[in-house]
Amino acid sequence: MSIINNSPDNQINVGIDIGSEIIRCAIGSINHEEKRIKLLGTSSIKSAGMKRGVITDRDELIKKLEIVLNEAETMADRKVRNAIISITGEHIRCLNTQAAIALHGNNNSQGGNPGRGIKNEDVFQVLNLAQAISLPADRDILHTLPQEYLVDTLEEITNPIGMSGRRLEGRVHLVTAATTAMNNLVSCVEELGIAVDGLVFQPLASGLATLKKDEIELGVTLVEIGATTTNISVYNKSAVKHSAIIPVGSSSITNDIALMLQVSIEEAEKIKLKYASASASMSSSDLKISLSNGSTELERTIPERDVSRYVEARMLEIFQMVLREISRADIKDPLTYGIVLTGGGSLLRNIIPLAEKSLGVKVRKGIPLKIDGIKEFADDSNHATIMGLLLWPLYAKDHTHNSNTSNKGLKSLIEKIKHTIENMF
Repeated sequence: MSIINNSPDNQINVGIDIGSEIIRCAIGSINHEEKRIKLLGTSSIKSAGMKRGVITDRDELIKKLEIVLNEAETMADRKVRNAIISITGEHIRCLNTQAAIALHGNNNSQGGNPGRGIKNEDVFQVLNLAQAISLPADRDILHTLPQEYLVDTLEEITNPIGMSGRRLEGRVHLVTAATTAMNNLVSCVEELGIAVDGLVFQPLASGLATLKKDEIELGVTLVEIGATTTNISVYNKSAVKHSAIIPVGSSSITNDIALMLQVSIEEAEKIKLKYASASASMSSSDLKISLSNGSTELERTIPERDVSRYVEARMLEIFQMVLREISRADIKDPLTYGIVLTGGGSLLRNIIPLAEKSLGVKVRKGIPLKIDGIKEFADDSNHATIMGLLLWPLYAKDHTHNSNTSNKGLKSLIEKIKHTIENMF
């Protein structure tokens, strides 16, 4: 959150979604009363220096970040000082863990531990213990997401504060990431004078923006098909039960087309966007696609259906890997509300019918909620992650983020005073 001037009405949230294909920036003002975001400025640019969530050329990435930030600032007429950024990549690992504490009451009571009321600090202690797992030296915790609490024998408690008992147990979903990958990403943004308020795993941001309360409660899976990875998060009983990264994305389809048709990656991408259908049976066998050739060669054509067969084969592979990951969630009825698709890959023609046929559940595209203004941008499933980054400070239940925020102390106060002074001139 960045305070632009002394008026509380002008508080803004800034999100930067750094993908392998596209980098996006969005600036939105906060409506605290309704807990909604109004878009003030957006910008996007073709990515560079990034592949599969890992920086490959730092200087190139910083150049692109500077351009996209400047364009968003100009459109919003706001100066960005703080931002929340997205992260993905094969280095991310997720797991479920739990911890418990005894709730000691009056020591003078007879009959052992009588228990007592649960306080905020008890919940923090349980969550801290749950994330105190042994990690390799090169890894750190990105998110600590509470799933449920148990008070003595009572289960499925979402907020135990104020309840009485002898024992408090917490179950959490942990998202861990390579420390080097996180530090490098943050340093690129900080190079431009932007303080990073948080890193958010991409499918969690997308889920926050697009999923409805009933879906999260009864069971739904968010599938974000990016350029080089497909990210998933499984929800049940109002919590994240499982999340994972599949190292295949929509760029694999482009590569398949380029290889099979012997055309450039650039032309293969154009063919994919203009002609390809995720379901080959729903494409035309009569429509011929012209393929570019050297001036000395004869013109080549290929039926649209033949191209779509390559696309369908790759999408079926991705959906099978998605099903495999969903089964690892180890919960009953994980797909009561089916699957919600987001990301660039969700824009493929006829992807919904193919997904419903291959997965055997209801599938819909994820349209961001709780976002006002610039509707053509806000209502696009391809922009779910960036919209989720804007909503993250308002809705996320991330113990890691809350702990970091509460520990900023004097440094945070000094920064606020500094920004207030700057805004006076």
